[in-house]
Amino acid sequence: MVTKLTSLRFIDKLYIGIILFVFGGIVLHAPATVWLGSIMPDLAEPIKAWKEMLILVALAISIYLMVERKRLGLLRKPIIAIMVGYGLLHLLYAMFSGLSFATVVAGQMIDLRYIAFFLIVFLASELYPSLRRTMLKVGLAGALVVFGFAILQVFVLPVDILSNIGYGRDTIVPYLTVDQNADYIRINSTLRGPNPLGAYAVVFLALMGSWLAMKRPKLTRKQTGLLTILILGAMVALWFSYSRSALLAFFVAFGLLTVFIYRSLITKKIAIGGISTLVALGVIFSVIFSGSTFVSNVFLHDNPADSSSVNSNEGHIESLNDGWSRMTEQPFGLGVGTTGSPSLGGDKPLIVENQYLYIAHETGWLGLVVFCALYVMLMRGLWRRRQDWLSLGLFFSGIGLAIIGLLLPVWVDDTVSIVWWGLAGIAIGSWKVANGEFLIANSHIPIASDKIGVEYKHRMSKKHGN
Repeated sequence: MVTKLTSLRFIDKLYIGIILFVFGGIVLHAPATVWLGSIMPDLAEPIKAWKEMLILVALAISIYLMVERKRLGLLRKPIIAIMVGYGLLHLLYAMFSGLSFATVVAGQMIDLRYIAFFLIVFLASELYPSLRRTMLKVGLAGALVVFGFAILQVFVLPVDILSNIGYGRDTIVPYLTVDQNADYIRINSTLRGPNPLGAYAVVFLALMGSWLAMKRPKLTRKQTGLLTILILGAMVALWFSYSRSALLAFFVAFGLLTVFIYRSLITKKIAIGGISTLVALGVIFSVIFSGSTFVSNVFLHDNPADSSSVNSNEGHIESLNDGWSRMTEQPFGLGVGTTGSPSLGGDKPLIVENQYLYIAHETGWLGLVVFCALYVMLMRGLWRRRQDWLSLGLFFSGIGLAIIGLLLPVWVDDTVSIVWWGLAGIAIGSWKVANGEFLIANSHIPIASDKIGVEYKHRMSKKHGN
């Protein structure tokens, strides 16, 4: 019997309320904090940390609830143990880094906030299984806000509309361009920049693709209309972010998702023919559009008509080479806060445009190994639950985000990291839906060949006496 969220005690409601507030409010974090910071400049930094402070409160409440309900055994799960170890490693580096307190705190918040959010969501989903439905509704509302504003930015609003609430060089620029070419405006929507917007769109396109694949025969008109709006909005956001890493992640994630969905129909001949067709189309595309101004600007970041255009390709390559050199020369890392935005206020500012080199620079090879082990374990958990549309979409979007991480520190962005890791927490934690209505029951993806699917069908058949 599932306890309704409305019938819980105050502390339970507070715990759930914090999770939903952070998860829903994170999509408005950038415009809200910029605006509040512009009218209360002395409180700008504490305002930016609202989510981290709330997550800490929720983490404390979760520990209390685990003790009270004698559920501390949940903390012994391998994935939780690795997360705790990753956090303790960061604290150890903070003790001996020699950096300023403010720099260390900023670095810790960036590195650990999404890990902590996963923990509180996972534990909450174990305590309140019905939280999943509510959290998904909040995530859907957030996506509508992000993609709706993206459409308005592209087709209706002035490009600098966000400058009216404090956006600018000292906060967040209201928009970017492709290598300072004003013909190609890169929108932010409500996120911190075009690249996070592209990554966010990849996540929801994968989720909508998996949901559509499993629920398509039973969609109502309302659901079909909503899904259409979301997909169009996400595609607009992805395209006009002009994020090459996000486009690559989308094609990989959606391609793999498509192969998985139709795997029973794909023969060896079809696979060879499909790969050959893709290669041929790639060659044809490169030949026909090699001289295209659009391709030169957007995909190659090379504007042949403007020799003064700033080319970002060299900057990416230089950053990667520098990050790799530092990683090989500093196996123990230099401490949390020595790269990214926390380092900008110090004597040695450094930007590393690669998530894995970013982690290695701060916590060394050990930190990188622990993080990779954690991510692999998390992805494995999602894959084992692939009959659930949420887990399936998160798995393939997780592959896409891992690819983005090779080109950008994708988990540094608060919105992308909290949304994806929060959804992962609810997907893994709510594997067993307590109301007995398991979400793959009406799945239309063939699962008879999967061990989990067979076991589930057998259990459900016995339960209902079939």
